[in-house]
Amino acid sequence: MAEVTVYIALGSNLGDRRSNLIEAIRQLRQKVQVERLSSVYETEPAYVTDQPRFLNMVLRGRTELAPRELLDFLKGIERRMGRLAAERYGPRPIDLDILLYDDLRVDEPDLTIPHPRLTERAFVLVPLAEIDPDLVLPGQTEPVAALARRVEGVGRVVRVERGLSIRLIRDVQEEPPPVRLSLTKAGVTGIRRVIRLQGPTGDELFEAEMDLYVELRPDQKGVHMSRFSDTIEEIFGEIEIESVSTLERLAERIALQLLRDQRTVRSDVHIRARFPQERFTPVSGKRTQELYTLIGMAAATQRRVVHLVGVEAEGLMACPCAQDMMAAYAREHLAEAGFSPEQIDRILAAVPTATHNQRGRGMLLVGSDVTIDARDLVSIVENAMSSENYDLLKRPDELFVVAKAHRRPRFVEDAVREMILGLIELYPDLPDDTFVLARQTNMESIHKHDVYAERSGTLGELRRELAGPDYVTPHTTLDAWLRARLEQ
Repeated sequence: MAEVTVYIALGSNLGDRRSNLIEAIRQLRQKVQVERLSSVYETEPAYVTDQPRFLNMVLRGRTELAPRELLDFLKGIERRMGRLAAERYGPRPIDLDILLYDDLRVDEPDLTIPHPRLTERAFVLVPLAEIDPDLVLPGQTEPVAALARRVEGVGRVVRVERGLSIRLIRDVQEEPPPVRLSLTKAGVTGIRRVIRLQGPTGDELFEAEMDLYVELRPDQKGVHMSRFSDTIEEIFGEIEIESVSTLERLAERIALQLLRDQRTVRSDVHIRARFPQERFTPVSGKRTQELYTLIGMAAATQRRVVHLVGVEAEGLMACPCAQDMMAAYAREHLAEAGFSPEQIDRILAAVPTATHNQRGRGMLLVGSDVTIDARDLVSIVENAMSSENYDLLKRPDELFVVAKAHRRPRFVEDAVREMILGLIELYPDLPDDTFVLARQTNMESIHKHDVYAERSGTLGELRRELAGPDYVTPHTTLDAWLRARLEQ
């Protein structure tokens, strides 16, 4: 069914009246797209006057529910919120009435549209006229604004100044902190959203997790937490219309908006999104979709924005140390079995020696004004390990992957060095001030711990070490690089 415009009246005079209205609107949004809310008005009870005063309001929205379905939906909300079958026009925690359903007319024993007493109720006409003063009701010739001015009891319909908002006696976050000390980071982590990025064949959707931080001055007590979500929703509303091309550019837009919303000196945004790449298994050629983690980061001040792009990928690692011990073990037993040293050398050269394997997770992060293709970084990370791995493997593929890994045994430290070398070889023209962070974690199979290595620094530092005997220290860290770039 196509969407139609509906007008719904809300009223409450039992319990926490304001909270009742808020809860009713929250539940209404499940089936009604709310377009406009009137102010809240306090009114004298009608028909049965010996009861508390009401809070009333009207909303306009759109729904796909048929009239009878909408009525049942409203009655369900009333029931869940505690309205009981009692005296007609008596007190109730919530009262929901269909006022209008497009220009439809319905006349049934328990459902009349337009509402039969709409034109005689000031507590309905006044908020309705507020949100749609030029609306002409079916069967009427004058707009609701004119009807509202003449209906009896208009003077007793009083607008509530703060409406649905909660009165804050003081804004605690705007007060000075008890300890005057700046904070490096304050914010929110683990915000999950589905994001839209421009892909080679059209827009693509990704599930993303975001961390948002700002730097606090000594006189700032804290951040405004709700503004982080407001910023996200505002940016995502914009990219529904105009997509962004990369994750780091999205992080940049959020970081700049945070600067304005939080009135801070610096903001940092980290986004991680899972993205697919089509792969083919090495021997059988089976099509498979492999998932990788794309990383986009941005840091912003009033003077400058810096962003980074990175990836995480998994692969297979074969331990060189255990393999060397297994080779010595094999050599000893082959000699005992009567093989000559020359034959043993030929056997060990022909067949990869056994070792224990590890699943490796590599990360490569690059900060530069030059555009870096994340798919290139995936290849660099995978090639740094003993072998890539696959979600789908037939037996010939499994044999190939295991044999490849055992012919290229590597330590966790080797993988980090290979990532850096692979980046330099693939992007030889990257400037020396480009930042690189390479990180490798191997999940051990025979130990109860994991092994880890990383290297950070500028390409200038890395190239200098690769070119000669220099030991460049200290290594530039991500935070130091960001601060230096932001201060340029």
